[in-house]
Amino acid sequence: MTRITDPLDFGPGLDIAARSCASICASQAPENQDNLLLIDATGRATFLRDQAPHSVMVAGWPLGHVRVAVMDGMGGHGHGRQAAEAVAEGLLRVPACSTQAQLDQRLDALHSGLQQRFRHPGDSLRRPGTTLTLLEIAPGGAPLLFHAGDSRLYEISALAARPLTVDHVPATCFAMHGLLGEQEWWQQVHGEHRPQISQAYILGNAFGNPQVLEDPLMALDAQRLPPYLRDLGDRRQLDVREDALYLLATDGFWSCGRPLEWTARWPALMARSSQTSGAALDALFGEYADHPPRDLHIDNVTAIVLRFHAPAVRPRENIDETALPVASIGVHS
Repeated sequence: MTRITDPLDFGPGLDIAARSCASICASQAPENQDNLLLIDATGRATFLRDQAPHSVMVAGWPLGHVRVAVMDGMGGHGHGRQAAEAVAEGLLRVPACSTQAQLDQRLDALHSGLQQRFRHPGDSLRRPGTTLTLLEIAPGGAPLLFHAGDSRLYEISALAARPLTVDHVPATCFAMHGLLGEQEWWQQVHGEHRPQISQAYILGNAFGNPQVLEDPLMALDAQRLPPYLRDLGDRRQLDVREDALYLLATDGFWSCGRPLEWTARWPALMARSSQTSGAALDALFGEYADHPPRDLHIDNVTAIVLRFHAPAVRPRENIDETALPVASIGVHS
């Protein structure tokens, strides 16, 4: 499959590649309910319309500003593909944001507007939903993260595939209420296949009361998350490294019986210093197709790989990756 980012120009500070497909298995090709959006440094945007890449120019887009996002529509509630597509198209109308507060306010407003569009009076459970994991990158600035759902952002170095987001799933809800400890949370979220979700864009959230679907999104921040997850808030500025790759992906990439066995292969596969983002993306898709993880659940697969170059990278403190929790460094116990 041709990388849909090949015609795009992200400027000298960013190397980005992306792909989306209905299934890694040619004999099983369900509807692709995933979507993605990439707006390059010139204002050219690419997303999926009717499951095929579509490009437009965004009027007034500031030179050098970049936006990338992945969405995973929730087909179980009906119209998952349409919901993800509506978010992709809605993001084209959201002006470039230079602060976290600005980004949060505008994306919350888009969520509310799309919620009204897809509303079924008296039956919120019929409302579709989609994940949204987005990076907003102003020229020379640190990336801003906005996250809702169970798609993920990973930092992949030579030593580790480290998740930088928290899945919005029942295990996280239990952890927020003190009902689940650190090891149990990592095992349930990163060590097993559990396709439930507690919050999604357009759909709303069930964090406050699992029996009630609330309309607004609930931002999981340091005040709401347990201590072992407080550094992984949904809406924050990221410190990024030149010697690492960053992977935005939907959960089709780890929907298998033993996800840690699969993610443990990513550093050696993707994080070779000589690889471009395009080569790393090709390696990931190729390995998944040729040597899929055990007990694979066929699903849509969408991924964006980013590499940051100076001057876009800001200094960060050294992290002892060997001290990370077992699940975060991709080692199966």
